[in-house]
Amino acid sequence: MSDETLSITLFLVFVGITLVITVWASRNTKDATDFYAGGRSFSGAQNGLAIGGDYMSAASFLGIAGLIALNGYDGFLYSIGFLVAWLVALLLVAELLRNSGRFTMADVLAFRMSPRPVRTAAGVSTIVVSIFYLLAQMVGAGALVSLLFGFSGDFAKGATIALVGVLMIVYVVFGGMKGTTWVQIVKAVLLMTGAILITLLVLGHFNFNLSSLLDDAAGQSGKGGAFLEPGLRYGTEAQGLEGKLDLISLGMALVLGTAGLPHILIRFYTVPTARDARKSVLWGIGIIGAFYLLTLVLGFGAAALVGSKAIAKENPAGNTAAPQLAEKIGDIVFG
Repeated sequence: MSDETLSITLFLVFVGITLVITVWASRNTKDATDFYAGGRSFSGAQNGLAIGGDYMSAASFLGIAGLIALNGYDGFLYSIGFLVAWLVALLLVAELLRNSGRFTMADVLAFRMSPRPVRTAAGVSTIVVSIFYLLAQMVGAGALVSLLFGFSGDFAKGATIALVGVLMIVYVVFGGMKGTTWVQIVKAVLLMTGAILITLLVLGHFNFNLSSLLDDAAGQSGKGGAFLEPGLRYGTEAQGLEGKLDLISLGMALVLGTAGLPHILIRFYTVPTARDARKSVLWGIGIIGAFYLLTLVLGFGAAALVGSKAIAKENPAGNTAAPQLAEKIGDIVFG
């Protein structure tokens, strides 16, 4: 069996499993509470896994690993920023949203203020945020699936992105919150398992010596010691004051932005109590934190074993760094 055939088979198996979950969820969705909030029946651990699945998206996983592979230390800024952002969600958002007993943030504000302008503003902001967020997700998913299937033409890549988009719509429309939550739980488990396996194989290749891994990554990056120091991409001397302001803006967006993401906010309504809402955030912090630490090894491992030039040649944004690393380490270990 060729690599492409195996990849397509595994992809179809995963899609089949998630569609079965979606059908099961649709049959157990009886009312608005089931559809929008999963019947408020998920435990803190289950919701935390689902939050992790939401956050460990194609754009996040592929993008951050690629940023580290191409920009070294500066690429890890996204991992740290996203992780700190969860403290804002834990301390200021989770419990208050769950106590409101509504379906969305707009429901809470509309109850206390004039409903029509509040819902108009909430609808517009949700659509705008979701469009920009989904653009990154779809591009990342399209790049991954195209690489796995061996597609190279623009039409094939576009068709792949469209197929992924249709699948997402099916999950949400027919499965509701129950279906999407269980799909995200499955995704989180599979993604963590794969990331841990690749991380262990990479570390094993370097005899679990991080210094050796970082030295090889710096050498293969073409940037030398600067690859392991801040200032290679963000807030550089060449960018001057504008670059420093951009860096501050990026940090604020990373830390505060998570607390306003629509698909994250709605998750706090799926648990039965405010205590479970806090638990779900703690579970999410643990899972996401561990995952982003793994991206450090994946990013520097890709730079060391694949090379920054080879990664940029395949995808200028670095979105294929993790799959290229998986292929390379697989050849080295199982050869």
